[in-house]
Amino acid sequence: MPFNIPILLTWLRVALIPLVVGVYYLPEQWLPHADQNLAATLVFIIAAVTDWFDGFLARRWNQTSAFGAFLDPVADKLMVAGALLILIQLQRVDAVIAFIIIGREITISALREWMAEIGARKSVAVSSLGKVKTAAQMAAIPMLLFHDSIFGIDIHFWGELLLWVAGVLTVWSMFYYLRRAWPVIKEKGGNL
Repeated sequence: MPFNIPILLTWLRVALIPLVVGVYYLPEQWLPHADQNLAATLVFIIAAVTDWFDGFLARRWNQTSAFGAFLDPVADKLMVAGALLILIQLQRVDAVIAFIIIGREITISALREWMAEIGARKSVAVSSLGKVKTAAQMAAIPMLLFHDSIFGIDIHFWGELLLWVAGVLTVWSMFYYLRRAWPVIKEKGGNL
C-alpha cells in the first residue's frame, strides 16, 4: 500500500466520518444541539474539502495509485451514506431520497467493479454528470446538517431542494452509466 499526502488526506476523510455521526450522540450538556449541528457541518465541510484536495495533489504531484483510486470513492460513499443516515435519524431527510442515493452508489460501484474485472473499466469512467451530482450532494448535506437560518435564509430548505436535485442527477447518472455499459454487458453477459 503506497503512502503519500493524498492518501493520508483520504484516510483523514475516512476518520472524520464517525465524527460527523458521533457528534449527535454527545450529551446535550456537553454540546448543545445547535452546537452539534455546527460541529457536524464543519467536520463534513473539512472532509469534503479533503476530497477535492487529495485528488488535486495526487494529480499535481503525480502520486496517483491504484490504491488511492480505490480508497477515494470508498471514502466519498461512506461519508455521504453516514451523513444521510444521521439526517434520516434526525428526520431532516426523507428515507426515499437517501435510499435512491445510497442504492445508486452501491449499484454503480458494483458495475464498475464488474466492468474492471472484464477489462472494460473505461466505459464507466466518472463523467461530468457524476461530478455535478457529487457537487450537489456535497453542498446539500452540510446545509441539512446545519439546519438553521443564516441572515434570514432558510438553509435547511435550500439543502433539501439541492438534495432532491442531487437525487434526480443520481438517477440520471445511474442510467447514463448503465447505458454506457450495456453493450459490454450484452456482449460479455452470456460468458459469465
